[in-house]
Amino acid sequence: MTTLFISDLHLQGATPEIGAQLLRFLTGPAREADALYILGDLFEAWIGDDDPDPHYAGIERGLRAFSETGTPCYFMHGNRDFLIGPDFAARTGFELLDDPVVRDIEGTRVLISHGDRYCTDDAEYQAVRKQLRDPAWQAQVLALPIEQRRRMAGDARAESAAANRLKPADIMDVNQQAVERALQQANATVMLHGHTHRPAVHEFPMPDGSTARRYVLGDWYEQGSVGRWDANGFRLETLART
Repeated sequence: MTTLFISDLHLQGATPEIGAQLLRFLTGPAREADALYILGDLFEAWIGDDDPDPHYAGIERGLRAFSETGTPCYFMHGNRDFLIGPDFAARTGFELLDDPVVRDIEGTRVLISHGDRYCTDDAEYQAVRKQLRDPAWQAQVLALPIEQRRRMAGDARAESAAANRLKPADIMDVNQQAVERALQQANATVMLHGHTHRPAVHEFPMPDGSTARRYVLGDWYEQGSVGRWDANGFRLETLART
């Protein structure tokens, strides 16, 4: 079996080339997959399933066409598209997953996450994340007019970018102890995530003496990034942008 993982495309109308590459991926390399996981931040900003954005509508049609091939499709919320809800799932045919979730991939117990929950060194971000994931807060935001939500999203992105410029790079990566605790609690030997935009394969000893791995997906800003897991194991692949 072949399971594919992608994350952090940050799709928006201002960068149509990324959306076009995703659609080519869905009609090309992804067709060989036995399952496809999107681990968050598919969109730069999702302000609700009722957003009439035409660029997003085109992406949804591409996702629907892919899911209709019969391949199991899964979506996990990121820190940019945490407001994706059941209407999006119904329109695209993607199953919404909790974060984190444990899956058996080729006989390996894998803890799958967007990844931001483990960036615990960034206390300011974790406080914001707690609010953004609160169902009551989300309901209040979704009750606002579309244009007001759009302004809020723009302001939030600007504030986040300004704050991140002042933070040390390491503080925005996952915390090793948080990763180890999560793996122990899940009884898993591998963690797979996105969010940090630092594609890599990390191998490290666990407190009990066993060896664990952390697979990190890349973003799609300059090229496509795909995690492929099949009978030969896991590997990161890049897709050239044409």
